[in-house]
Amino acid sequence: MYKLIDGKEVSAFIKNQVREEVEALKKQGKTVSLAVIIVGNNPASRVYVNNKKKACEATGIKSYEYALDENTSEQELLALIKELNENSEINGILCQLPLPKHIDEKKVIDAIAAEKDVDCFRAENVGKMWLGDYDFAACTPKGVMLLLEYYGIDVCGKNCVIIGRSNIVGKPMASLLIEKSATVTVCHSKTKNLSEFTRNAEVIIAAVGRPRFITADMVSDGAVVIDVGINRDENGKLCGDVDFESVKEKASYITPVPGGCGPMTIAVLMRNTLVAYHIANGK
Repeated sequence: MYKLIDGKEVSAFIKNQVREEVEALKKQGKTVSLAVIIVGNNPASRVYVNNKKKACEATGIKSYEYALDENTSEQELLALIKELNENSEINGILCQLPLPKHIDEKKVIDAIAAEKDVDCFRAENVGKMWLGDYDFAACTPKGVMLLLEYYGIDVCGKNCVIIGRSNIVGKPMASLLIEKSATVTVCHSKTKNLSEFTRNAEVIIAAVGRPRFITADMVSDGAVVIDVGINRDENGKLCGDVDFESVKEKASYITPVPGGCGPMTIAVLMRNTLVAYHIANGK
């Protein structure tokens, strides 16, 4: 019988920890703050930004939204980021992706000060993760690690297969698992005989962006299955990368979509913002 990994429960636990610390700082007259930049009118981006604002309200973090027109130039955006970098009242800076095509995302990511890069996208912060000497980690991969920790799932020595090699999930996920002494295999679109890897995995982390891609025949009995994917199926219904209904019968633990990894990403963002406050204030 599988056990459902409840991301809503774990994210609420983490956000409560953040809220308690933020409230303690407020009693000392101190404020933790996050600046969120959104460029254009992408509906999905607007939903994500609104969810981040709600999380800030729930944790007591002060949020500043900078909603810029679709035609905002790259130069104007970089000037805003420079201004926020220099503003001591802003602890964390987040620029919602994707950006309009005329703006270079890499330039924007690199422009955010390392100590305010709460998404942990800058090369410097990614490098620190790989070295195991970091202040904050990439939000979604760290969220996965906290889910595993909360449910007492020890990855030490276990065969962990990540499906997907993106800079946002797959690659940083590998570094965090290696830090915990997992044996890690990263599979991707060019991997031959994928099911041979997944059937030997004790932990599967799916981040491939294909609806219900992982099926029961690809999973061994008792595997822990973490579904990072957020997709729409042919009927427009929200679903993950894992065929939940079939795979749950073989898994020991499994995350749902929605309600699994999604809430954790924002909870870790709140935690990273608090860490950024401590970096700015001598920890």
